[in-house]
Amino acid sequence: MDFDTQKKLVIVGGGPAGLAAALEANRQGIAPDDILIIERDRELGGILNQCIHAGFGLHMFGEELSGPEYSGRFIEDVKKAGIGYVTNSMVLSVSDDRIVTFVSPEMGFVRMKAGAVVLCTGCRERTRGALNIPGTRPAGIYSAGTAQRFVNMEGYMPGKKVVILGSGDIGLIMARRMTLEGAKVLRVCELMPYSGGLARNIAQCLDDFGIPLYLSHTVTEIRGTERVEGVTISKVDENRRPIPGTEEYVECDTLLLSVGLIPENEVAKSAGIQLDRVTGGAVVNQYNETSVPGIFACGNTLHVHDLVDFVTKEAYMAGASAAKFVQNGGKFGEDDKDCGEISCRATGGVRYIVPQKIVKSTKAPEELKFFFRVDNIYKKVKIELRCGGETIKSVSKRSVAPGEMESLVLNAADCAKVYDKNAGELEITLVQNA
Repeated sequence: MDFDTQKKLVIVGGGPAGLAAALEANRQGIAPDDILIIERDRELGGILNQCIHAGFGLHMFGEELSGPEYSGRFIEDVKKAGIGYVTNSMVLSVSDDRIVTFVSPEMGFVRMKAGAVVLCTGCRERTRGALNIPGTRPAGIYSAGTAQRFVNMEGYMPGKKVVILGSGDIGLIMARRMTLEGAKVLRVCELMPYSGGLARNIAQCLDDFGIPLYLSHTVTEIRGTERVEGVTISKVDENRRPIPGTEEYVECDTLLLSVGLIPENEVAKSAGIQLDRVTGGAVVNQYNETSVPGIFACGNTLHVHDLVDFVTKEAYMAGASAAKFVQNGGKFGEDDKDCGEISCRATGGVRYIVPQKIVKSTKAPEELKFFFRVDNIYKKVKIELRCGGETIKSVSKRSVAPGEMESLVLNAADCAKVYDKNAGELEITLVQNA
């Protein structure tokens, strides 16, 4: 079959993950002309373009940057390197043999054969339709990210009297942003008995502005015809069901939803990539390679991160792995032989682990890093990695919470122990009251 063009590496998504993956692949020897970044928005930078608050870059650069400042550094490096990119372009599908089909104002309808593909498509917000909130369908209901774009990029105020449902980080940040723009944020309601956001955002965005956080509360009705006039808020029980008699009507003109993020994986589905039922992202190995050889995933399309610095580091790994895949004919090193694989299992309060599997070779790696989240708030715990009936690594933590992503790093000696066990599975678990 003839193709319109070919590239050694195609990166789907020009946000922080895509930019970092492209730069690292270039550093690993892939020529800039052999790389193409495909971005559907009108400019590179992704979601960071609308995140004008500070707090980015502390891990990567040792200083606080705004979202545009952070992404701007990578955009400048991409342009300096001469790495190819197209914007306003939509990827329609990626096949399991790495044929990328997309449409672009510059290139038209294109079928491109790629040596490797890195998926950096980010995530999307859950909408009202996913929540089944009773009531009418008036204007004034927005996802927190949509409201953020309206205020920070388009110059529109969504409303003046605001209730926020959900305490994810975007919702917390928008509580502060709306307040600074003159709106009255009446309250933030969270279905769970704990916040879904970072502790620093609760302190800086709610506590500092006197905005109340109602845990174990949800919106049970929306009122209004043309425009939101108010919402009914109810307390929920341990099964997250509204408790009769706890209803309270709150008059407002705007409801912002910050009820979770979902990895954007329509393109991954088109390639037949195996998805994790918990994260919603791809199942990957330690090279960030998906179940389809030569297709890699990183960033929020893989699992939702809380810091963009970690997205960047993960993207570096994916970019380097994709480069090695192309250069070595589908191998990641001289010792990359089929020696089986190890499945990674989450137990005892750990919701998920990334990577979900370890591909074994004749030589153990120098380092393995696992990312995971817990399913509740726990105090005084040990995080243990077990393999073949033995605890390989144990780390004590004063507290862990669902809103904070955790990590566990194995050094060369720990990796050798895992390989020596010749076990088909390892698990990461929590030991409480440790």
